[in-house]
Amino acid sequence: MYSSVGVFRDGQVEVVPNERGNRATPSFVAFTADGRRLIGEAALEQLPDNPANTLFNVKRILGRAWDDKFVQNDLQFADYTLVQRGRKPLFSVSTPAANLTLTPEEVAAMVLAKMKEVAEAYLGHGVSQAVVSVPAFFNDAQRQATKDAAAIAGLTVREILNEPTAAAIAYGIRKDVTRANVLVLDVGGGTFDASVLRINDGVYQVAATGGNTSLGGEDFNQRIVEYFIELFKRSQKLDFKGDTVTIQRIRPHIEKAKRSLSFGNYVWVEVPSLVMDTDFTEPFYRLEFEDISRDLLQSVVATVESVLDDSGLQRSEIDDILLVGGSTRIPLLQKMLSEALGGKEYCRGLNPDETVAYGAAAHAAVLAGKDISNIVVVDVNPLTLGIETNDAVMSPMIRRNSAIPAKKSQIFSTVVDNQEMITFKVFEGERPLTKDNHFLGEFTLRLQPAPRGVPQIEVTFEVNTDGLLRISALDTGTGRREELTITNDDKRLSKEDIERMVRTSQDLVDEDTKLHDWLNSRNNFEFYAYQVKGRIFKEGAALFEDEKNAAERAIEEKLRWLQDHPDAAIDEVLTQRRELEKVVEPIVAKIAKKDEL
Repeated sequence: MYSSVGVFRDGQVEVVPNERGNRATPSFVAFTADGRRLIGEAALEQLPDNPANTLFNVKRILGRAWDDKFVQNDLQFADYTLVQRGRKPLFSVSTPAANLTLTPEEVAAMVLAKMKEVAEAYLGHGVSQAVVSVPAFFNDAQRQATKDAAAIAGLTVREILNEPTAAAIAYGIRKDVTRANVLVLDVGGGTFDASVLRINDGVYQVAATGGNTSLGGEDFNQRIVEYFIELFKRSQKLDFKGDTVTIQRIRPHIEKAKRSLSFGNYVWVEVPSLVMDTDFTEPFYRLEFEDISRDLLQSVVATVESVLDDSGLQRSEIDDILLVGGSTRIPLLQKMLSEALGGKEYCRGLNPDETVAYGAAAHAAVLAGKDISNIVVVDVNPLTLGIETNDAVMSPMIRRNSAIPAKKSQIFSTVVDNQEMITFKVFEGERPLTKDNHFLGEFTLRLQPAPRGVPQIEVTFEVNTDGLLRISALDTGTGRREELTITNDDKRLSKEDIERMVRTSQDLVDEDTKLHDWLNSRNNFEFYAYQVKGRIFKEGAALFEDEKNAAERAIEEKLRWLQDHPDAAIDEVLTQRRELEKVVEPIVAKIAKKDEL
């Protein structure tokens, strides 16, 4: 659950550090009791104290319906609140300062805006366009939601790039590989993907892809949480299941323990006074972690096996394995993956946390016409797209793992005499019946009445390089044409929604700036007062007693004023500070003059 940003500058790609010097920023957004909005490390750090108003895992919610089984599953473990509006899940935030209801796109936009700020601070100028990477298995709705989030953040998406493809581009450039068949496994915080790519003189062609947009590192963490709850219950007869504050207190220790087990066989987990002044002190062994997470790892490897089968390549034809994302450091996963490919070792020397950002930035440079490398990306469609025909059967139009951009047309006709209209229902998925697939939308074409089978309706599916779908139907007899737009889908944002959210996003940025300036004015005033007070106490020997008393009285008066006026405006705070400076500055100058002597 981290985000990274890369830029192309001075002839090379750089993954950019944030204000704390880290190249990976936590994808967390928090709203505090005093009205602040925090993004990144600051949001993650206060999570144990404010779990209900700290939002994360948005990538798993983005583009999904409220009744989606994955959304409902995440609801069981989330400490924040999701509410339903129509068919869409929304985040609900409630603090003494504000009550907010936010779409997943708005929350994702806040993270994207943060990464935009990181890039702008590094480059020294504004950024308005970007290549945005997404899990390869994102469906049409999730990709469109990502573009909407970018728009809210003030970014025009030049292209949506699948994360495994971005990682392969980084591999090709940094390892100077011109020809290779590469397996890429990307296990992020909330999702995972596997892709097989053929690299041939700068052409990156995806042979097959697969994944799960609701399985990632957070699921491994949740298994450890459940394990520790039962362990503590057995050893201490205390149960903290459902206690969100306690669970959030132990989560940072869990994340640290999981990372430690990538290098050692055991780790001590110690949390003082976890429940009712009872300490949590337990050893946690790698074997225990592997036991409680084995089915998740097997699910990942099974997907890899399926992708390898779909690629048409033999296991022996895979030249390299590229691991991306923090959870690919799990030793058992590496072992299982190696065994699935006949003992082949994975590629070393590339940072799994930065590879995707590097590849996306390199691709952006190519799109911008920069002289970096000859890169041509040929990606694939992750899911079969089709329409419903008689008896709710799925009639495929563009098959899974078809190269994109792709376009396919097919002729359909009526099933009853004098039919005046025909409705096309569009689905994505691999099951033979549409009820088992994901419904995308529907549209209707009006017809001239005619005997059944006479009208000739040409239906065209077109998928662009972003993986987004456009559908049209043409009555070849009358020339009447209709197109499917899924913008009225109640899981999607309308154009008006996006424009409103762009304005709201800017308002939040302005509010953040004002709040930051206000807090700084108070904190700086308080710091100044205590600094002067300390200097007078330590170095006030040269002062007359009445001078010293006057300064101390003025300082105490202003500190009391700050305490009694917690909501005072910046202008009032600055006025009070100037009044204090008028009293104490001559005295401070007298002390400084004595120091010079």
